[in-house]
Amino acid sequence: MKNSTEAKHLIGNGIRRSEDTLAHKLSAKTSVFSIRLYVLIGVCVGLLVLAILLLIFLCCFRRKSIKRRMRIKHCSGSTPMISKEILEILDEGIRLKESNEFIDCEKNEVIVQQHHNKVMKNGSLGSLLSGGSSHESSSSGGSSVEVPDLGWGRWYTLRELETATDGFSDENVIGEGGYGIVYRGVLPDSSVIAVKNLLNKKGQAEKEFQIEVEAIGKVKHKNLVGLIGYCAEGTQRMLIFEYMDNGNLEQWLHSDEGPVSPLTWDIRMQIAVGTAKGLAYLHEGLEPKVVHRDVKSSNILLDKKWNPKVSDFGLAKLLGSDASYVTTRVMGTFGCVAPDYASTGMLNEASDVYSFGVLLMELISGRTPVDYARPAGEVNLVEWFRGLVASRRGEEVVDPRIEIQPAPRALKRLQLICLRCIDLDASKRPKMGQAVHMLEAEEFPYRSESRLAAQRDAISPTNSASPTAIARIALAPVETAER
Repeated sequence: MKNSTEAKHLIGNGIRRSEDTLAHKLSAKTSVFSIRLYVLIGVCVGLLVLAILLLIFLCCFRRKSIKRRMRIKHCSGSTPMISKEILEILDEGIRLKESNEFIDCEKNEVIVQQHHNKVMKNGSLGSLLSGGSSHESSSSGGSSVEVPDLGWGRWYTLRELETATDGFSDENVIGEGGYGIVYRGVLPDSSVIAVKNLLNKKGQAEKEFQIEVEAIGKVKHKNLVGLIGYCAEGTQRMLIFEYMDNGNLEQWLHSDEGPVSPLTWDIRMQIAVGTAKGLAYLHEGLEPKVVHRDVKSSNILLDKKWNPKVSDFGLAKLLGSDASYVTTRVMGTFGCVAPDYASTGMLNEASDVYSFGVLLMELISGRTPVDYARPAGEVNLVEWFRGLVASRRGEEVVDPRIEIQPAPRALKRLQLICLRCIDLDASKRPKMGQAVHMLEAEEFPYRSESRLAAQRDAISPTNSASPTAIARIALAPVETAER
C-alpha cells in the first residue's frame, strides 16, 4: 500500500515537472523577432488557414469565370469579349448602331451606315476585329465585358466553321490563290456560305483581314459581295461571305465550255453594267472612297441569275476626299494594272477604271489579259484589241463562242467605252459613274463627221493616237451608215 502511494506521488511529480517544462518551452522567446513560441505557432496556423480559404475561393471564382466565357463563346451570333484597352470604342459603337441611316442610291438596294468613315478612320474597327489579342486577353483572366453587336457581321467560332466545311475538306474547296483558300460551307440552318481562310504569310492574314472588313464590312450593295461574318482565333483569320452559285467570271470566260459559251452577249452586258455599278459605288458613294486595286475576272462573282458582285478587297485602299491619290507599293494582276500606277505607284480610282476597261475586253473577246500561247502580236489583250479597232476590224475581237453575235452598233459603242477606260492619260478616263451611264445608254453621242475628218488629217501614220481618238475614227463609218 505504501509502495502504491509512493508510485502515484512520483508519477504526479513527473507529470507536473513535464508540464512545467512544456510551458517553459512554449513561453520561451524564439529567434524570430524575439516572439514567444506559442505566438509564432498561432501566427503560422492562422496564415495556413487563410491560405487554404483563399485557394478555395480562387478555385470557385475560376470555375465560374470559365463557365461564363464558354456561354459567351458558344452563344449564337455573339461577339467575343474584349479587354479594357478597346473599351473606349463601345460608346461610339452603341451610338453608331442607334443612328444608322439608310440611303437608297439609284434603286440599287444600297444601305450605307452614317458613321461608316468615322469608325474606319480612327482604326477602332481594326482593333475590334483583330480578334486574337483581345480574345486571348479576356481568356487570361483580365477584366472583360461582352461587346454589343456593332453590326459588323456575325462572330463565328473555328469549331462552327470546321463543322460547316466538313473539317475544311478538299471536296469543299471552291477557290484558291495567293490570299488563301475559299471553302463552301453549310450552316445548321441549311444556309450556304463561302469561308475565306487567309494564309498567314508574315502577318499578311491579319492585314488583309482588317482591310477587307474595313472596306466593305458595313457596306451593302447588290453588286458588292456581302461580308456576313468573321473568325479570329489564335493565328487563324477567316472571312465569311455570301455564297455565289455560279462561281467567278474567269471560270466561265476562260474554261473549256465547248463551242458555245453559256455567257450570251446579253448576260455579258449584264455583268459589265453590274460590275460598273459596284465600282462606281466604291468610288463615288462612300467617304472615304475605296479603290479596289485588283479588278479582274476572277474577282467578279456571279449568282444563279448571273448578277455580278465585286469581291476580294484584300488589296483595297481608302482614299479621302482631300487626297487625289495615294502613293503605295504597286500591287495587282499583270495585264490589268494601269501603266500610270505601275510606273509611279500613285493610286486613285482611275487605276480601277483602267482595270475595268481590260475586264470589258475580256467580256467581249473571251481572252485573258495576257496569253503567251498566242502569236507575238496577240499576247497582250490591250494591244491586240486596240490594234484591231484602229484598223477597223473591230468585229474580229468578239468571242467566237457567242452563239448570237451582237449588233454592230452595240459592239462599236462598247469598244469605244473600252478604249476610253484604258486611255494612257488617266485624266481622260471616264469616272465609273459615267461608264455606267454609257453602258446603259441606248444612244451614244458621237462627234460630227466634219470633226472626225479633221482628226483623221491630224493623225499621221507615224504618230500614235489616243485610244479614244482611234475608237471615234474607227466608229465613224458605222455611225454615218446607220444614220
